[in-house]
Amino acid sequence: MNTTPQPDPRDRPARLTVGVVGAGRVGPALAASLQLAGHRPVAVSAVSDTSRRRAEQMLPDVPVLPPADVLQRSELVLLTVPDDALPELVAGLADTGAVRPGQLLVHTSGRYGAKVLDPALRAGALPLALHPAMTFTGTPVDVQRLAGCSFGVTAPDELRLAAEALVIEMGGEPEWIAEENRPLYHAALALGANHLVTLVAQSMELLRTAGVEAPDRMLGPLLGAALDNALRSGDAALTGPVARGDAGTVAAHVSELRRHAPQTVAGYLAMARATADRALAHGLLKPELAEDLLGVLADGADGADGAGSAPGENR
Repeated sequence: MNTTPQPDPRDRPARLTVGVVGAGRVGPALAASLQLAGHRPVAVSAVSDTSRRRAEQMLPDVPVLPPADVLQRSELVLLTVPDDALPELVAGLADTGAVRPGQLLVHTSGRYGAKVLDPALRAGALPLALHPAMTFTGTPVDVQRLAGCSFGVTAPDELRLAAEALVIEMGGEPEWIAEENRPLYHAALALGANHLVTLVAQSMELLRTAGVEAPDRMLGPLLGAALDNALRSGDAALTGPVARGDAGTVAAHVSELRRHAPQTVAGYLAMARATADRALAHGLLKPELAEDLLGVLADGADGADGAGSAPGENR
């Protein structure tokens, strides 16, 4: 174990001045992380009252300025705006002459690679796409969560080392993503993370309806184990009535959901069909049981109750 005292990052000379365009949940956290690595945040743009408060909390004493002024003060600029707003922002900054030659311009969109920064590249900027594969709260805890967080990195070959170095300085792990693979990469993350939140929230609501007083406490160990098993074993971790081919149980689920939470039925059926396909492909679901199960799911999609029917009876 290394017991040598480590220098305080605040005692190290700042290497780059850092600006943030878009004080959502991501930008201030990344800037605060870069500050811990010895860089110096000097300006941030924020429009709403919420974003201004967030900037004050995460980056105290850093002035809130218009985007053009942020770029004027900064050697490294973080463009942390919603995906759909990014192309227009980049084009606007380039057209107005706000972009300076040699300036590092970093966007954090998962959808886009470096090409979305081409207008700034033509103005002499150095384009980097650094997307943290993490959900953000907009609070200081985000800085801690960046430790070990993977970043999807896309940049010109000559800037690859610079991009990876910035990620490492923020405590992250760089993962190189080819330009043409960025939309697929982002879709994969949204499928896993964003939809997970929806599924968990729905599960908690249903448990409350069923009389469970602390659904979070009930789900925590179960979901933690399921996630760990899935990450370790992939499809081999599948369990439950769909993977077992318990068509009658699945029919009862659909019936109860239709009674108590009809808005969840379509999602349940879609996920059950996807689970059945994967379980069947990996030999977990027996083919002779799959037919009845898929019939129940088809009946459910058609609006059939099916709870009181024998498996396959309504087909």
